[in-house]
Amino acid sequence: MQRSAYGATEAARAAGRAFILSPDLQSANDRAYQAARIAMQDQGVDLARADLLIECGPTPQSCLQPGSTVRVRIDLDVRLPLMPTVLGRSAGSVAVDVSHTEPYGTFREARP
Repeated sequence: MQRSAYGATEAARAAGRAFILSPDLQSANDRAYQAARIAMQDQGVDLARADLLIECGPTPQSCLQPGSTVRVRIDLDVRLPLMPTVLGRSAGSVAVDVSHTEPYGTFREARP
């Protein structure tokens, strides 16, 4: 449980940094996912691409633009250890929800 929460916190931060340091929007999404995946693997937890949500502010079109922000959200259902499986699903799990906002910077060049 603790490693999932710690990993998700570090993964959200790493994904935000990787996103804003990318040269373009396409590679930004890929790099953000890879950074988050590696941070989670360091804690022994797998991260699916669907567990990672990236939003740009103040509008969705403002990604990698001066003055914008990138919000990274990771939502996980962590299975509790030693809990039995019922009908193919874990009987016990805890939701881990982490959010991190990374500023792009006001005095940076816009990226495509």
